[in-house]
Amino acid sequence: MHSAVDVIRTKRDGGRLTDDQIDWVIDAYTRDAVAEEQMAALAMAIFCNGMDAAETARWTRAMIESGERLDLGTVARPTVDKHSTGGVGDKITLPLAPLVAACGAAVPQLSGRGLGHTGGTLDKLEAIPGWRAELTDGQIRAQLAEVGAVVCATTPRLAPADRKLYALRDVTATVESVPLIASSIMSKKIAEGADALVLDVKVGSGAFMKTPEQARELATAMLDIAAAHGLRCAALITDMSVPLGRAVGNALEVAEAVEVLRGGGPPDVVELTVRLAREMLALVGLGPPHGPDPAEVLASGAAEPVWRAMIAAQGGDPDAALPEARTVEPLLAERDGVLAGWDAYPVGVAAWLLGAGRARKEDAVDAAAGIRLLVGIGEPVVAGQPLLELHTDRPDSLPAARAALAGGPRLAPEGAPTPGRPPLVLAALGSSTQP
Repeated sequence: MHSAVDVIRTKRDGGRLTDDQIDWVIDAYTRDAVAEEQMAALAMAIFCNGMDAAETARWTRAMIESGERLDLGTVARPTVDKHSTGGVGDKITLPLAPLVAACGAAVPQLSGRGLGHTGGTLDKLEAIPGWRAELTDGQIRAQLAEVGAVVCATTPRLAPADRKLYALRDVTATVESVPLIASSIMSKKIAEGADALVLDVKVGSGAFMKTPEQARELATAMLDIAAAHGLRCAALITDMSVPLGRAVGNALEVAEAVEVLRGGGPPDVVELTVRLAREMLALVGLGPPHGPDPAEVLASGAAEPVWRAMIAAQGGDPDAALPEARTVEPLLAERDGVLAGWDAYPVGVAAWLLGAGRARKEDAVDAAAGIRLLVGIGEPVVAGQPLLELHTDRPDSLPAARAALAGGPRLAPEGAPTPGRPPLVLAALGSSTQP
């Protein structure tokens, strides 16, 4: 017979949890038989003493078994998903899902909402009039069969233990634990039922993981979990020291994603979209040389009809005007020079302050709020030239947003060497494609 105190004591003293202990404590916690304060103590013990790969894989399995799995067995196409650990301007899911579907796979993307300075995919899509995030299992399967791509909210029956534990970690300073982060992400993704998964692990000032070593540790932990559960998986470690693209904010990012789907858009968004598409297609055997080249498909605009069908299937109007902010103000360059860089974190914080993000999960977001970057890295600027635009329906937020942006744009003297944008893909783990 197990007890919560015994499980806590084992991990508190640096011991290894047995499979039976893990299965019992996750099940009991899900059933409210383990108190919140007891699970908080266990989470802190794990935070301090860690879990090995086998413990983490079993912890993940127990969270999956706390609920149901989404059965995608009736979907004729091979199914593959992508998960990003989040960043500033990261709208990659929006062009990526229809692109991979246009190349022959089915993409079941169960996504989340933003918190703090990082944006959420569902928040972005809800800027489209009529679009709805909540779908039933049957609606997900039907849309995958008909359209080939679905982006929606996670259903309540998938890994309910994770939902409960995540909320607890958020208020007990135990979020930054690699085993708990990895198991949280992977429990939902494995329960989702896709054949394969590509992980986009962000690193840099605008990411959760600030150093390459931290990002690699998290990527490796998730790949180990995937291997233990028989899921085909690859991970890219990608730069998030600079915002992705020129738009940060919900409606602004949707508009930029549509530009990419029409064969245009910022080069970095195009590059990462294509690279992730190649990884996803390779995992399910549909990539070049036997399948279509996603770079060519994206450039041709052939993925846009899939986007339109995906939006319409969830009640959205792909032709509707997107929300526009009532107040748009520029941030001006204080002197002549060359833009040496954009720091992702200040830009993300400023967009959040303008209304694009939320401080608490229950907060609403303003679809029109955000930031549009007007100058690219390495481009010359003159004093008084607009560097970016601040978009908001809350004019009283502008002073705080401007203050947050004090370290966002970095200007160098004219003629000074500028490093340019950092490489997007810093490492590939478990990858079968070339950079």
